[in-house]
Amino acid sequence: MGYSIAIDGPAGAGKSTIAKKVAEKKRFIYIDTGAMYRAMALYLLQNGIRPEEHERISAKCKEADITIKHVNGEQVVLLNGENVNALIRTEEVGNMASASSINKDVREKLVELQRRLAASTDVVMDGRDIGTCVLPQADVKIYLTADSSVRAKRRFDELTAKGEVCDLAKIEKDIVERDERDMNREISPLRQAQDAVLVDSSHMTLEEVTRTILDLCDRKR
Repeated sequence: MGYSIAIDGPAGAGKSTIAKKVAEKKRFIYIDTGAMYRAMALYLLQNGIRPEEHERISAKCKEADITIKHVNGEQVVLLNGENVNALIRTEEVGNMASASSINKDVREKLVELQRRLAASTDVVMDGRDIGTCVLPQADVKIYLTADSSVRAKRRFDELTAKGEVCDLAKIEKDIVERDERDMNREISPLRQAQDAVLVDSSHMTLEEVTRTILDLCDRKR
């Protein structure tokens, strides 16, 4: 079994950024579970399946083999052996990922693949149900959060830096609504695992959050 670090938390908490930093420092593999859901969505779209075709999604998802490797420091998402990095960041794929991720069979298939990855190497995995569902036996579990206003401002700054015009109040409203959906969904709702350490990053720098998690890992060792 590999050594595993699970980082869960709500939208905009900085999970991916922190997980990548921790993985880099520990020389672990960072598993972007969101990218895996996008790869599954791409596979379904390639097979002509629409978001509302729940039975076809359930049947077809079983045929997809999705894994993540790191090549020359870059994360590569493989769908049935093919590098699909350049194909999974479109709006169409994102919408399909949102629709298909609530499908029980899609989640079961991807959880199986994620567990297989964690069993074979040392990983940092982030998401909304890693510590509670995907890796309940993870060596270190973190629940990373921040005030909704802070998360909205971070997202606003990120989009503005890309030249996008956006509304801070609307971003915060969307984040609050997404929290509500994630916490109340039927399958694998977002919640803090009983043995997870709560890290509130509202008034912490990226370096401070990373150091806090690395210190927790050292103490657990």
